[in-house]
Amino acid sequence: MRLGIPSGSGLPGSVIWRPYSMVSANYDDYLEFFSILVPEGAFSSRLAASNIGSTLFVEKQPYGYLTAGRFVGGRHLWLLASGTGVAPYLSILRDPDVWERYEERVLAYSVSYAREIAYRDALAALAADELLGANRPPLRFVPIVTREVVPGTLGARLPTLITDGTLEREAGLALSPEDSRILICGNPKMLDDVRDALVARGLRSDRNAIPGHFATENYW
Repeated sequence: MRLGIPSGSGLPGSVIWRPYSMVSANYDDYLEFFSILVPEGAFSSRLAASNIGSTLFVEKQPYGYLTAGRFVGGRHLWLLASGTGVAPYLSILRDPDVWERYEERVLAYSVSYAREIAYRDALAALAADELLGANRPPLRFVPIVTREVVPGTLGARLPTLITDGTLEREAGLALSPEDSRILICGNPKMLDDVRDALVARGLRSDRNAIPGHFATENYW
């Protein structure tokens, strides 16, 4: 979904637009988005300076293809994220249909430093099966911190963890064309490398005409 904020140029109707993924669930009565402050960023700096009552535009028609409902088949849903790419997964994991459809759910969330792990309480609740209260296996959460050593986290980049099998061992599930359906959201370099690692494992990109096993979305 795109958010807009007045540009401050003084020109009538001048708005700066940026795409953002929603964190809020589809049944919430509010909209929540996850953003970082880009120094001197045309959009984020204005957003950070806004207050209650400031004008913010929300495009009526949402768009995007990073949805669990796009896949055909599969028993295990893998959600792979770096940085703010975790945002759409908070919304997806709050959807009861996702918990009904998939037997297992894995979130692998990669950041550079431990302080960058966002939504810790929400992720802990999902990992403890507290949010939905369903009698199903809880979320399998795999935190990854690549630029410092943090106990209880993995330390390599997602593509490496896929290639050498560490991610599967940590999650306790195998990545396979038969069972795995994978959403990937993050920076472009991560997406390219993860895509290559998955293809090397015999998985293919999901397309409209040809159902596949994984789908990607850049967060910039």
